Amino acid sequence: MLIKKVNERDLASTAVHDTIGAMKSATTVAPSILSANFARMAEGIATIEDAGAPWIHVDVMDGAFVPTITFGPKMVADIRPLTRNVLDVHLMINAPEHSVSAFADAGADYITVHYEATTHVHRVIQQIRALDVHPGIAIVPSTPASAVEELLGEVDLVLVMTVNPGYGGQSLIPRTLEKLAMIYAMRRDRGLDFLLEVDGGINADTAASARSNGADVLVSGSAFFAAPDPAAYCRQLRGETIA
Repeated sequence: MLIKKVNERDLASTAVHDTIGAMKSATTVAPSILSANFARMAEGIATIEDAGAPWIHVDVMDGAFVPTITFGPKMVADIRPLTRNVLDVHLMINAPEHSVSAFADAGADYITVHYEATTHVHRVIQQIRALDVHPGIAIVPSTPASAVEELLGEVDLVLVMTVNPGYGGQSLIPRTLEKLAMIYAMRRDRGLDFLLEVDGGINADTAASARSNGADVLVSGSAFFAAPDPAAYCRQLRGETIA
């Protein structure tokens, strides 16, 4: 079993490096399995792959940091053998320092924790990197961009929540895009290369505004799985012309 696990992580690691290289010049769509049918998760993963989306966003909620409870490391471990896509694990949980090791062992490629969820967030970021996983930092709509300024040189991803976390299907809060633009400017001015991700209310109507304000990765859940043609929908999010 150990050999199988190592091989799966090696395959996933290759996919991560290939994807990051491609993302330097293109927007990436990361469908959220929160909106998939939990009883048919393998089909949901296949839908994401067939749509040409190279990332899978995994929303982990604990019922405390946010009202909803979703799933834990076992979900990541169960889907890891099904795909070479990047597993982008977003921890919406209190005290994430107690859980990051389990998600790393399960096969996460990125682990993003919330600035608001722990006192010593810098230590947690170091903990994630020591596990050979890409660390990310997330902020909710009420947290200013300046709160994470000291951490920007330490992370590989910054996630700007464009809705209040906890539920799918919400509408994007327009002012959050101003924060996105601020963090984009910080990245440019300091010569940093972390990825900028947005999550919440992203659809065909809002994706262009997210891209124009600096987003590299667009998380989409309910709109993706409701789309009659998920591949065409992903092209819309990326701003590609649809014939």
